[in-house]
Amino acid sequence: MVETPPSSLPFWAPACHAARRDALVRRARLKSALRTWFDTRDFLEVETGIVQVSPGNETHLHAFSTEWTAFGEKQMHAYLHTSPEFAMKKLLAAGEKRIYQFAPVFRARESSPLHAGEFSMLEWYRAGEDYTALMADCADILRLAADVGGRGTFTFRGCECDPFAEPERLSLNEAFERYAGIDLALEIIRWDAASLETGPDGDFLARSFHEAASRTGVRTAPDDSWTDIYSRILCEKIEPNLGIGRPTILDRYPVSEAALARPCPDDPRVAERFELYVCGVELANAFGELTDPAEQRRRFEADMAEKQRLYGESYPLDEDFLNALAYMPPASGIALGFDRLAMLATGAERVEDVIFTPGPFGEPLK
Repeated sequence: MVETPPSSLPFWAPACHAARRDALVRRARLKSALRTWFDTRDFLEVETGIVQVSPGNETHLHAFSTEWTAFGEKQMHAYLHTSPEFAMKKLLAAGEKRIYQFAPVFRARESSPLHAGEFSMLEWYRAGEDYTALMADCADILRLAADVGGRGTFTFRGCECDPFAEPERLSLNEAFERYAGIDLALEIIRWDAASLETGPDGDFLARSFHEAASRTGVRTAPDDSWTDIYSRILCEKIEPNLGIGRPTILDRYPVSEAALARPCPDDPRVAERFELYVCGVELANAFGELTDPAEQRRRFEADMAEKQRLYGESYPLDEDFLNALAYMPPASGIALGFDRLAMLATGAERVEDVIFTPGPFGEPLK
């Protein structure tokens, strides 16, 4: 259990560091154990560049920008990556089969007990393997983290989870039905129809998800998009119930909510995407990877148009990444928040308690 550091002290104050040191040591041991876990399974540890021409093209991810001075003093606008995903997929296109990386990543507008502007992501890929292999990886890694942390149970905000239990695999449709009383599959059909309809019929169909959300007690606004409502229901009604008692694998997301995942072969309306939850905390996000450059471009452009509408900004596309997709083999990949895993493994209350040098713009440790 992490001791409560003295309030309003910088992380380098001896008393503050002493209160956090046990958790930091366990974090280091966990990283070492994970490296061994990957190495014994024929994964190659890689290191990719942090500065990229595009930080990622998901609507609600916000990046840090910078200026890059190239040869000949040419100035270019660049970004700190929000994930090493694009670069690691280029390595798959180059011929690598199993790769992993502990990467520092950067996301603006994120600060909470579960978020930091700079944090560590553990990302790994399996070329030629189905995304269900990643589900087995997640179960193994949770058990490993519990062993290293010396914890028989993970706890967070009054919730408990047995990290040694077999994870429950739950589809989004099952989760919406169970925890919100909403038939998500029907709402997807209605929303698709609404996008093709005009006039009163189209307006009626477009309102259906608003009405379903209101019945669950989730507030909506008239100008909310389908995605806005979906995200609010997921956050308020679904996520707090996941990973309680045992881990949850939340699977088969709507294609519109899985920008880099391929459609499921049995139902192209949903995608091969899952997220791992423990104690209501999202730990990992996984895809059966999309390798169609034209479809990926279409999704990126749609997401950047929505980002421009919502935030008044958008990011360029990485044309080199789109070119590489044509050479990338079928693969599965996953990004896991390493700080969150360390937090659960040590009993910390927030991710900054397990980050050696918390970012310069956060609140003092309390």
